[in-house]
Amino acid sequence: MNLSLTAIGLACAAAMTGCGGLETTTITPDRLMYGNVTTITVNGPNLDKGITLNAPNCGGITEVTASAGPSQKVYTCMPTVTGPMTILAVGGGVVLRSMTVNVPVPQVTMKTSMGDIVLELDPVKAPLSALNFMQYANAGFYNNLIFHRVIPNFMIQGGGYDATLTAATTKAPITLESNNGLTNLRGTLAMARTAVANSATSQFYINVVDNPTLDYQDASNPGYAVFGKVVSGMVTADAIAAVPTGVSNGMSDVPVTPVVIKSVTQTQ
Repeated sequence: MNLSLTAIGLACAAAMTGCGGLETTTITPDRLMYGNVTTITVNGPNLDKGITLNAPNCGGITEVTASAGPSQKVYTCMPTVTGPMTILAVGGGVVLRSMTVNVPVPQVTMKTSMGDIVLELDPVKAPLSALNFMQYANAGFYNNLIFHRVIPNFMIQGGGYDATLTAATTKAPITLESNNGLTNLRGTLAMARTAVANSATSQFYINVVDNPTLDYQDASNPGYAVFGKVVSGMVTADAIAAVPTGVSNGMSDVPVTPVVIKSVTQTQ
């Protein structure tokens, strides 16, 4: 984590009279990852006089009830950007401390019954898809689901069914982000959907060859939204693509032996 710390506005405003020593205020973020809840601790004297935490790109700022009295305030929020993110502790209209932190590009490790795949997401070009996938992953949604559709020399698709081919209960669908400049090249990660453009929920696929026919063409042929890529473990994806498949419960291209997603864990 790269931190740049600068003290700003050391004087107390009128509303904070008698709160000397605020120049010692510190801000300490923990577990700083895109799409994951981070804890931000503010330490300093007389914080009970009234402070607020301001982090425009960290959503859902909430003060933790277990904050340690007048000398400490603890907050949680979820970074919704990558790269520089500013955090401000404000008291009585005065900026007591300003910190710029670096939120790394998100990566997850997908452990499967055939090996691991490390995926890197692109929240800049596909913010809705990246955040959607990360929220499912961090909730443990993908654990023990399977790759239910596997087609050699095409792609491997998962994230919607368990080994009995029972469909998982998903959140509401997201808006299609296929016209984002990313293309369905080998090793890219994309959202699966139905024939309805804005229908993607939890299901994803990994391209095992270049698939330009899946890219955005025009409004009548919008294609599929790429939102990340494999950074290691493509050998696992290729192995999955080569497993024997058949028809099961009326579904085609289902691996004869289930390929299980054991877990999807955010690593940065």
